[in-house]
Amino acid sequence: MTAKKEVKSLEKTKFISIQEALNKCKGNVTIRGWAYREVKMKDKMFIVLRDSSNIIQCVIKKEIISGKEWQDLQKVLVESSIELDGTVREDKRAPTGYEVDVSTIKVIGYAEPFPITKEINEELLLDRRHLWLRSRKMTAIMKIRSTVFEAIHEFYHTRGFYEYQSPIFQAVQCEGGSTLFEVKYFDTKTYLTQTWQLYAEPAIFSLEKIYTIAPTFRAEESKTSRHLTEFWMHEMEVAWASFKDIQDYSESLIKHIVKKVLEKNRQDLEILGRDVKKLEPTMKKSFPRITYDEALKLLKEKFKLDISWGKDLRTLEEDKLSELYDTPIIITNYPKEVKAFYMREDEKNSKVVHGFDCIAPEHFGEIIGGSEREPDLEKLKKRLKEMGEKIEKYSFYLDTRRYGSVPHGGFGMGVERLLAWICGLENIKDTIAFPRTINRVTP
Repeated sequence: MTAKKEVKSLEKTKFISIQEALNKCKGNVTIRGWAYREVKMKDKMFIVLRDSSNIIQCVIKKEIISGKEWQDLQKVLVESSIELDGTVREDKRAPTGYEVDVSTIKVIGYAEPFPITKEINEELLLDRRHLWLRSRKMTAIMKIRSTVFEAIHEFYHTRGFYEYQSPIFQAVQCEGGSTLFEVKYFDTKTYLTQTWQLYAEPAIFSLEKIYTIAPTFRAEESKTSRHLTEFWMHEMEVAWASFKDIQDYSESLIKHIVKKVLEKNRQDLEILGRDVKKLEPTMKKSFPRITYDEALKLLKEKFKLDISWGKDLRTLEEDKLSELYDTPIIITNYPKEVKAFYMREDEKNSKVVHGFDCIAPEHFGEIIGGSEREPDLEKLKKRLKEMGEKIEKYSFYLDTRRYGSVPHGGFGMGVERLLAWICGLENIKDTIAFPRTINRVTP
């Protein structure tokens, strides 16, 4: 066959997705994918075929596929790649309610015995993450993750924001020196970014409304189910914004993301066993907004937890507060000492700042942290000195207060934290294709 004829032949082959075959309900279909399950019998075989869209059971009869083809099919194992033609029909006994009676079949790539079984433990699954990505669970999570990224971009593009990037290599710390990853940078040293914060604020004096989604690195020596050393952070910054404006943006964004996921990914949430009714209040209700002082009062009254004023809220306290509401909650006006140096001091109480955390329901913890930014140059310099930082290292940042400063603010959202809540996952490591933790940098 000439190259020209071969191309023409391939063009005639119209493959459709498995979901399209399921939607078709009856008639001839041409599909391809990987063997999700296989059962071999004397005179027929069952192969549950999967692709990115769904799974469907395929019936191969010896009377239709015989001779060498039948013998070759006996070598098919889970994850062999296959193309086939057949007739789709309803069968309520099948995994997705339909079967394909196969008329022709071609094995594209035979698989070796697959090294993942039902008995395998979590650590071995992480060792074989490059293969576990093929599971229905991980496929569903990755689809939802894609929708979340799409929803973030959509939210800001429809509100006049510009996408903006800051450097990954940064010479100063922003969120705390103890969580910095130090990197050799030619003849000096630098750090992997903890946040875009200090490099984002200069840009709002040009673009006014900006956002990003970028990798973030935190050298946190934590082994909890909520921490990664490399994760994706969505951040935004707005000129002329009040403290309330920033909180409003955070609430609207979460509502938009949840709405988008429920529109596009209900089937994926079903695969994960997620009760979507637990997500619906987030779209319908306003988020409760309470101060740090009110949070301490609730913890004492409802849970007998007596927290000393000035201490940051731990996972335990955040989880208890989340039990009181079926939507995310916004906690404002934290003590200045437990928050970043750039958060604006409250004009009525210098001990607290215009900073907030958004806590997810169902014990999923903080998903957003934000603030109005401190406009006073001298207060910023004082806070940096208190932290033991060299003022000259921050001269580029302090210049933003010297030349026409305006009220402004922003927030950061951990995409993986948000995903863990939306998907109802026990461990944040399942929200990202290849998780990085204190004990894991491979595969």
